[in-house]
Amino acid sequence: MLNNQSNFAPAPYWRLSSCYFFYFCALGAMVPYWGPYLKSLGFDAIAIGQLMAVLASTKIIAPYLWGWLADRVGYRLRIIQITTFITMLCFAGVLLNQSWWWFACVMFLFGFFSNAGMPQFEVMTLLHLGDDHHRYSQIRLWGSIGFIITVLCTGPLLTWWGQAVLPYILLVWFGLAWLVTLLMPAAKEQVVDNYSTVSVWSIFKQPAVLLIFVAAFLMQVAYGPYYSFFSIYLEAHGYSKTQVGIYWAVGVIAEVIVFFYMNRLLPRYGAVVLMQCCLAFAVLRWVLTAVFVDQPVILFFSQTLHAFSFGMFHAVMINHVHRYFTGSLHGRGQALYSSITFGAGGALGSWLAGYSWDSWGGSATYLACAVIAAVGYLIARTELKTFQRYSPI
Repeated sequence: MLNNQSNFAPAPYWRLSSCYFFYFCALGAMVPYWGPYLKSLGFDAIAIGQLMAVLASTKIIAPYLWGWLADRVGYRLRIIQITTFITMLCFAGVLLNQSWWWFACVMFLFGFFSNAGMPQFEVMTLLHLGDDHHRYSQIRLWGSIGFIITVLCTGPLLTWWGQAVLPYILLVWFGLAWLVTLLMPAAKEQVVDNYSTVSVWSIFKQPAVLLIFVAAFLMQVAYGPYYSFFSIYLEAHGYSKTQVGIYWAVGVIAEVIVFFYMNRLLPRYGAVVLMQCCLAFAVLRWVLTAVFVDQPVILFFSQTLHAFSFGMFHAVMINHVHRYFTGSLHGRGQALYSSITFGAGGALGSWLAGYSWDSWGGSATYLACAVIAAVGYLIARTELKTFQRYSPI
């Protein structure tokens, strides 16, 4: 179970898919409902934004450190298994104290270890796929299915049992996510002799790569208020917890659909065109969310745009990173993507969201998200020739 990956043959589709499924089951119970849980403990918008920023900030450094370790010493599978177990233990700390500083410390430790597993599992999945890396989305969609199941089930459970039960639900899912890593397939990795001479920064500073990362960073800044306050936003406008779960599920269902077709869309249209479409749809999504929150049908439609603003965008970025960061840079490339976008972008977006929510309210905050996504679109649009000149897709 804990042997070196090089002794294993490529694993079947379902073993890879099951790891995504259980990992995102845990996220499906946490992401939509953690903000309302913090609010139920008496934290205000600024405090919630700060705590969410602490959690997101761990993605700035942690994924790269773990990626460097995995690339340097190997045993990628063992790192995933150990850190997933420690993640569960760290999260249990939320049951011991409810002060802001205690939650901040627990969220920091939880985030530091939880951010080790998924970037490295992304690497293992792509190594298994080899030249069929465009099929990544067909495996990743099972993570979205797991998210849908738990986001729909957790809302009614919280309605029946109360917000206080959420940490226990999450501990169950984190435990199952760890158990499934013990069955995780290992991948045979290429041994690179010149490890010390390879620089991830020499790849990162290429014009196309840098622009791609800037666009992804801005996309995640715009997502900060969504992950931190979307559930609170809906509840403030009269939606029940069950309805909140349904709207979250709509977005992820749309994401699943686009993941299913990405293996056809990416080769046909290319990453450059798809990235621009994703940013344009993100602008539309946040405008609709800001202006039509009281119109269920329009809000439903805006949530379907999650297929493009997250699902397609993430698949395109994973493909970009895999093609640029090769050999001994596999782990650090995926970790750098996670650090700059979900880490720095998510932390900045959550931190700013707390203050804008407190000062301007929800609608104005989501309009600001639309402006940020529009800047990302303009960068991609203005530098189209640069993308086309350097992009390997």
